[in-house]
Amino acid sequence: MVVARSIALFAVAALFEIGGAWLVWQGIREHRGWVWIGAGVIALGAYGVVATLQPDGEFGRILAAYGGVFVAGSIVWGMVADGYRPDRWDVLGALICLAGMALIMYGPRGR
Repeated sequence: MVVARSIALFAVAALFEIGGAWLVWQGIREHRGWVWIGAGVIALGAYGVVATLQPDGEFGRILAAYGGVFVAGSIVWGMVADGYRPDRWDVLGALICLAGMALIMYGPRGR
C-alpha cells in the first residue's frame, strides 16, 4: 500500500511540475500571457507541496527519484500536448531513468 501511494504521489507531482513548467513555457515562448504564467507558477508550487507527502522522509532521495519520473513524464507530456514523437533512444533513456527511480525509492534498505 505504501508503494502504491508513493507511485500515485509521484504521478500527481509530475502533472503539477511538468504541467506548470509547460504553462510557463506557453506563457513566455508562445506569448499566451501572464495568466498562463501565473497558472504555471501555482502548479509548480503545488508540486512542491505534493512532494512533501511522500512517505519517505529523505528530501534528497525523493528529489533524486522524482528525476526519473520527470524524465519519463516529460516525454509523455510532449507526446500528448505538443505532438512530440520520441525515438527509441528517448524511450530507452526514459525506461532507464524509471528503473533508477525504482532502485532509489524502493530498493531494499538494511535499516
